[in-house]
Amino acid sequence: MSVVIFGDMFSFPEGNAATNRVYTFAKGFYENNLRVHIVCFGNEYTSDGEGSLNGIFYHHPFSQERRNKYFVIRRLQKLLKYFKTFGLIRRLNKEEKIIAINILTNLFLTHIFAWFLAKIFRTKLIIECSEHPLRHFQNGTLKKKQGALKFFLESNLCDGIYCISRFLVDFHRDHGIKTHKLCLVPSTVDPGRFIKTGERPFPYDYIGYFGNLTFRRDNVDLLIKAFAEIAGNHPEIHLVLGGFCSENMKKQIEELIAQLDISSRVTLLEYLKREEIINYILNSYVLVMVRSHDLESQASYPSKLTEYLTTSKPVITVDVGEISDFITNNINAFLVEPGNVSDLVEKLEFVLNNYEAALQVGMKGKELTNNVFNYNYQAKRMIEFMNSLSLNK
Repeated sequence: MSVVIFGDMFSFPEGNAATNRVYTFAKGFYENNLRVHIVCFGNEYTSDGEGSLNGIFYHHPFSQERRNKYFVIRRLQKLLKYFKTFGLIRRLNKEEKIIAINILTNLFLTHIFAWFLAKIFRTKLIIECSEHPLRHFQNGTLKKKQGALKFFLESNLCDGIYCISRFLVDFHRDHGIKTHKLCLVPSTVDPGRFIKTGERPFPYDYIGYFGNLTFRRDNVDLLIKAFAEIAGNHPEIHLVLGGFCSENMKKQIEELIAQLDISSRVTLLEYLKREEIINYILNSYVLVMVRSHDLESQASYPSKLTEYLTTSKPVITVDVGEISDFITNNINAFLVEPGNVSDLVEKLEFVLNNYEAALQVGMKGKELTNNVFNYNYQAKRMIEFMNSLSLNK
């Protein structure tokens, strides 16, 4: 039996936070005796059309190495992608019966195509929901109606839904989705990837943040401002920021750092591959997870937090969404109020001044990645849920 993970929100094997979640799902399925194929349906230009990683097969049906200069040809290439994908799924289904297609997408057309594939090949379609379904449909009456219609159709044109938070389970249930179609799957992590093997990237100790670099959603400015306040008390400690960053956002971050006169103490990393980022995470002295308190944070659960916990290092995180459902302040991590610079400053000072005690808290945090956040533990639950679903006639 096989499972297809299908979508346009991620690439593979390199990619973003969605890629990390896809990888943990795929590895868990593979280790529980399912053949796994990851189909990257986005229009990504890559020379890596097909391959395998640790027993997981991946495919890029768009399969273009560079952007064609002719508009008509580009449109034909995007259309051809659908036919290639249909042929791919038909071949995979013949080789080993596909029991489910797990889909990650924000695009209605992609969802409809996945639903069509599931119908043709008589398999189950399961949505992966790790963000609020209506987050892009909050402004204007027409926009809200469009979002409501899209949500209604997608949530009914599927056999099941994996939700990353209790908030999303309740949201779907409140909108008429039957409980048997919903499965809570919190943030997942593979602790085996976080084993220290690389050399220290810097000769000094540093506070690390590794994720998207934005002021609005990820609130990285909170961490920069807090570090500026404690920097004088801890001249041996630096701040390292790594992750995706637009050119405009990079400029804003650099301006804030210069304004606070901490340029010599802050390193803003360029783009790094996944394994390189892991080395920076593992060699951090303290790890900090910041995020704004908004609709998206209420519905989701940050994958970088579960990755931080695998290191056994002291982890400081803002208390947003359902983080405190799993994290107990001063027991397995340190919680701070979102948007509160002074609260973050206080926690940073405590951790740096009481590092041995903070390491004990970090060890307790790691225990969570061996059970509730562990990819294999959750994969078993997902497979049970998958098998419990009836095919949507």
